[in-house]
Amino acid sequence: MTPGAAILETNVHGKAQPLGGYEVLLCVTGGIASYKSAELASRLIQDGSAVTVAMTDAARRFVCPLTFQSISRRRVYTSLWRAGEDYSCRHISLTELADLMIIAPATANIIGKMAAGIADDLVSTLVLSAAGACPILIGPAMNTRMWNAQAVRANVEKLTAWGITVVGPDEGYLACGAVGPGRMAEPAEIFQTATELLLRNPPKRQP
Repeated sequence: MTPGAAILETNVHGKAQPLGGYEVLLCVTGGIASYKSAELASRLIQDGSAVTVAMTDAARRFVCPLTFQSISRRRVYTSLWRAGEDYSCRHISLTELADLMIIAPATANIIGKMAAGIADDLVSTLVLSAAGACPILIGPAMNTRMWNAQAVRANVEKLTAWGITVVGPDEGYLACGAVGPGRMAEPAEIFQTATELLLRNPPKRQP
């Protein structure tokens, strides 16, 4: 298969699934926009991609892991720490399998950790282990003043220079009542960019 070629599979309803064979690692961080990530996961799966979800503790305060488990039909990962009888280096294995890592919503906190190379929880550790393993796409979401903060803008510029794809944020009404940039891009926009990134190369797992 040549780069950019898609595996044209169909689902039980006969719908074409151009993302068949691809693996996406969707990381959800804490923010009201977390609910949008459930729609993003659903769209990816409907187009044939397999999706594994990892969540921060803060994300679990907004959306229950069971939501993503029901959509993905897979276990949702929430911690680096697991029972001894079921241990494996998930921060390595999950990114080795993934064709694309998506962080949405990407809060100012995770963006700062990424830019500084901090790995103090599951998602930030997954980011570091993704280096050289798979491309990364982020969908920033935060208060307008936070998005405009010099530190955040510098961090985003650093990530962009490293080859990380940034989608959004959009402008509009925010949960805090303010109006301005900071809204997470709509799932359709992130999905479109994710599809373009995936189809640049064949899936890691060949049939």
